[in-house]
Amino acid sequence: MFAIDPVSVLLSITVLLLLLNTFYQRKGNNYKNFPPGPKPWPVIGNLHILDKRKPFKTFQMLAEEYGSVFSFHMGMKKVVVLCGSDTVKDALVNHADVFSGRPVVPIFHDALKGYGIVFADGENWKVMRRFSLTTLRDFGMGKKVIESLINEECDSLVEVFKSYKGKPFENTLIINGSVSNVIVSVLLGHRFDYNDPTFVKLRGLINSNFKVLGSPMVLLYNIFPSLVRLLPGSHNIFSENIQKLTTFIKETFAKHKDQLDVNDQRNLIDAFLVKQQEIVFPFYFTIQEKPKGLFFHDDNLTALVSNLFAAGTETTSTTLRWGILLMMKYPEIQKNVQNEIDNVIGSSQPQTEHRKDMPYTDAVIHEIQRFGNIAPNNLPHATNCDVTFRGYFIPKGTEVLPILASVLQDKAYFERPEEFYPQHFLDLKGNFVKNEAFLPFSAGRRSCAGENLAKMELFLFFTRLMQKFTFQSPPGVEIDLTPVFGITLSPSVHEICALPRN
Repeated sequence: MFAIDPVSVLLSITVLLLLLNTFYQRKGNNYKNFPPGPKPWPVIGNLHILDKRKPFKTFQMLAEEYGSVFSFHMGMKKVVVLCGSDTVKDALVNHADVFSGRPVVPIFHDALKGYGIVFADGENWKVMRRFSLTTLRDFGMGKKVIESLINEECDSLVEVFKSYKGKPFENTLIINGSVSNVIVSVLLGHRFDYNDPTFVKLRGLINSNFKVLGSPMVLLYNIFPSLVRLLPGSHNIFSENIQKLTTFIKETFAKHKDQLDVNDQRNLIDAFLVKQQEIVFPFYFTIQEKPKGLFFHDDNLTALVSNLFAAGTETTSTTLRWGILLMMKYPEIQKNVQNEIDNVIGSSQPQTEHRKDMPYTDAVIHEIQRFGNIAPNNLPHATNCDVTFRGYFIPKGTEVLPILASVLQDKAYFERPEEFYPQHFLDLKGNFVKNEAFLPFSAGRRSCAGENLAKMELFLFFTRLMQKFTFQSPPGVEIDLTPVFGITLSPSVHEICALPRN
């Protein structure tokens, strides 16, 4: 038996990693005019300078040194980072087809296998996105039917807030439940009581995953999946949560299959199952010839419902929580919003058509979204072909990070980017004005599929809450705007006092 020398083993591993890194560097640097960036260390790349909790902060600082297009080494993988409104819009809008790819993100690929819509790519993504947009529109997105549904949830939310009689309470799960019920009604065809144990569990799984996804351990998992997969950590919590969510979704659409009536489609799941039944799969199709119908299988349905439920809940509810907190912080702005509501709507039920007559409220909602900076890092993109962009060559398959924080805080477009300042969206006469750097839903082919629904929800929920309540912090409590860093930026846990206005 030969004795194993730990020092020799460690030395061998180090030499192997250095050789792999050298090979990788040579292979990756054979492109002329690739975007510049900070010099990487062996194996870990530039991870030593990355703020693991707030990557967007690191990228914004590097943009000041290297320009709006630069490279960054995530371990041994080179990515291209885009910063600033002009550069991000140029890529996602003017070169939409080139930058609309989605790279393989290990934590999501292991859980969803490339299915669904958010982290899907290629033909699967195109088919699922087209189906989602068409079906959401068929079930009322942007129409009066969905507006009525949102207003019903507003009624329920107002009653819950009233039940606290002005005393302090924490609003995260309450608002989360109200917003969740809107997308749940479209997906499943019914709403939940806020305290329903199943509903509470589902929202808990989503909230947990959004926090976990911003952890350093998940970042490392996506860079070194083979190594980190073997270790304990928050990445395991994400996998467990996805399994529980998947189990619920599969049980739900199994029930829908038993009750399916092709002539009476009640929700998105029914519409998907009807598509599934319409498809006949001739045995002679090859993989290369597969018809689009092959994408309507149970795994895609599970991932799609999971994507839409999570996306349709987290960002809108978090934005509303930011809105209430900011109104508490700036009572004079809250009062101005309430005065406009009183003058335009009075005690009537808010409708989306009121928005055009409420420029100040509209500006405040836009500024809440901008200041809240909900998705600062954006989701990663990938190039679908070789491209020369802004003077730099970027090869096909390169991961690209368009940083939304750098757009929403662009000094060239926002006078006070670090402050909450509704005048960013108002002219000198008090009229609402659009701002080209307002891209909270991203842009191009990969922009949020539920953008129209989210806009309607934000206006109706926010306006109703401001109409019915004045929000204050509990006596003696200082209002803290420091965010909690995850895959989204959310307000820290805090209590509010909702004082009825009428």
